[in-house]
Amino acid sequence: MIVYEYPFNERIRTLLRLEDLYDKFKFFVQQEHPMQHHVALSTIFDMLEVAGRADLKSDLLQELERQKQSLLSYRSNPNVAAEMLDAVLDQVETVSSALVAAQGKTGQNVRENEWLMSIRGRTIIPGGACEFDLPSYYAWQKRPADQRFNDIVTWFAPLAPLFDALALVLRLLRDSGGPVKMIAIAGSYQQMLQGKVYQMLRLTLDESLGAIPEISANKYMLWVRFTTQGGDLKPKPLEDDVPFELTLCNF
Repeated sequence: MIVYEYPFNERIRTLLRLEDLYDKFKFFVQQEHPMQHHVALSTIFDMLEVAGRADLKSDLLQELERQKQSLLSYRSNPNVAAEMLDAVLDQVETVSSALVAAQGKTGQNVRENEWLMSIRGRTIIPGGACEFDLPSYYAWQKRPADQRFNDIVTWFAPLAPLFDALALVLRLLRDSGGPVKMIAIAGSYQQMLQGKVYQMLRLTLDESLGAIPEISANKYMLWVRFTTQGGDLKPKPLEDDVPFELTLCNF
């Protein structure tokens, strides 16, 4: 099964982009080749670009506090497992406290490192990080893999509370909706949302169908049009009926 996600607003779009970058970072930083560590470091620079909004940290703190209050309201519900609820509340409290304790602007430690900023400036240029452009960076890349790993993890560490917070917020958001089985007749599906506000859409379908959803949505209407790929990989309209599961997520 393949899951496609569609954000309904810019805030969730930013969180999903950061999550995608974080997944790439976690993969490449665990590798050993200098080129893979170069990608990990470049990904940190990309994170700073996306997370540059000054209010991202406060947005996450407000959302975590709102989730905490919402979860606390379930304490009196006998159908809610108390242990699971307390575990989630503890996680919200831990993540919030770590984010509050994170000092300064997001990525300030990287921005204040002149050497890292010189690398960032060159990586913007295609092929700009060659050894004749950045001999000190080339020398660093020749260090043992464990030293490079420790350096990159140290540079990333101040960003960790932000990514722990956004991971928790997205997890709670994804868990907020339940999947509903749908069928796109002749590859097309429409649903009136009647002004109800959602944060994210999750669409799950069988990979063997070869169907690719093109999604557009606002607070009034959701539209999904399925395409397929031929040998040239160019999307083509899919005229078959497509079964899928739809989850509308909202806190």
